[in-house]
Amino acid sequence: MQTPTTPDKQFPQPLDRIAIAVMILLSVLIGALILSGDRSAPRVRSFNWQGKQIGADDSAFVFTFSRPMNHLSVEQNLKIDPPLPGKYSWSGRRMAYTLNTPAPYGTTFQVKLENAQDRFTKAGSNRASVQPFSAQFQSRDRSFAYIGVEGDDAGRLILFNLSKQEKKVLTPANLLVMEFKPYPDSDRILFAATDRTQQAQSLVEQKLYTVTTGISIQSPAELGTQPPLLPFLPDSPAPDPQPVGQVNLILDNADYQNLKFDLSADGEVIVVQRVNRKNTNDFGPWILRKDTPAQPLDSKQPGGEFLITPDSASLAITQGQGLALLPLQPQADPLDFLPKFGTVLSFSKDGSSAAMVKFNNDYTRSLYLIGNQGTQKEIFKTTGSILSAQFDPTKQILYCLLTNLVPGATYQEQPYLAAIDLKAALTATDPLKALYPLVLLPKQRDIQISLAPDGLALLFDQTDSNAQGADEKAIANSRLWLLPLTGDLTAKTQPESLPLPGFHPRWLP
Repeated sequence: MQTPTTPDKQFPQPLDRIAIAVMILLSVLIGALILSGDRSAPRVRSFNWQGKQIGADDSAFVFTFSRPMNHLSVEQNLKIDPPLPGKYSWSGRRMAYTLNTPAPYGTTFQVKLENAQDRFTKAGSNRASVQPFSAQFQSRDRSFAYIGVEGDDAGRLILFNLSKQEKKVLTPANLLVMEFKPYPDSDRILFAATDRTQQAQSLVEQKLYTVTTGISIQSPAELGTQPPLLPFLPDSPAPDPQPVGQVNLILDNADYQNLKFDLSADGEVIVVQRVNRKNTNDFGPWILRKDTPAQPLDSKQPGGEFLITPDSASLAITQGQGLALLPLQPQADPLDFLPKFGTVLSFSKDGSSAAMVKFNNDYTRSLYLIGNQGTQKEIFKTTGSILSAQFDPTKQILYCLLTNLVPGATYQEQPYLAAIDLKAALTATDPLKALYPLVLLPKQRDIQISLAPDGLALLFDQTDSNAQGADEKAIANSRLWLLPLTGDLTAKTQPESLPLPGFHPRWLP
């Protein structure tokens, strides 16, 4: 009987022999690549400001690379046009660049990176440099809102885009706008207005509304977010802007009269001073949050002038003989009380400093710089008035609206714009040496100033100095002015008259 042939146990089939040969060849090639090193070029995986619109709150951009980079090589080869001074910081394959000051508004920036090496490249190595990278981003347009005074614009809220020289009337003709605050994304404006068709048009008859601006901003990703796993996927499109001039009622005045109001920095909280129509002893601040009915902030004392703190969590309000800091929660106790201050003018953007006014027993007024660690420093004292103050983005300069008493038998005040060098004010023996007068203003009772979010310009209104008598006549002659700012307080710059009849200008964030 014939015994069957036994197949070769080492290579049973021809297909198996081919597969094993291919595996051996690939193993040899992979080993050769490992020994010779990775010669592929590193690349930028993501750049969080690419194609975005940045504002004053966007202080840093982030690059994420495909592998660890030589830090100095990247820093020496990164180009930004126009330049934006800043500083670098690294975390693994991520590099953050933090701006020293906000990017100037109304500007397009080009970012380029070439010739940078990864961390493992040695001197004289022929390893490829980073793949050339180029991207653009832009800052928000220079835009502001104001209240018109002439013709059909009188009493209406108007938006002006200074970058594009575009004007938009936002509110309908039947609403007489009294006051307004822009939302942080500039897509809406909160305003108080009365109805012209009603007989009573006093301040206590105002209601609160919002109006859309037609602005839609595609903001960059947050600094702490991780880059997408698939960076080649397109960004989600920016939301379609809402129609311009879409008005919504936020708070009526049926049972309570609405007085002063403020909008939090995050746009989530509105605080309104309200008075019960049936009981005038029932008055005080109310809190209004999104999709939640307004409710009173039941503090032990109702208080007067107030401002929401930059963290949107507390309220600085005058109470009795001082200033209280209240959490924005009903039935909450004060966080702090400053007994000698009568007014809070403003906070720095990060909330680390505040400008407050003390009314002295000798009928003078003192401007104080208050730190969040409890420090208090008098930086200016005057026999006139301290009407308003705003911190510049660097917290180094305080721009103020002040008055001097005019000598004579009749009490008169001469208003002027001034800048205070805070570093010098904190160390100088004579605070007046840190004060730099900027513009002398006409003798008018109500002047509004607004500092641009990038700190490069001041807006203010100015009535015709020949307009005497009724307020209506003065307002009808009101014009807007723009004062360019360079940061050099010794430079003599002149304000520019804008061809815009109006008052109460306010920059959009």
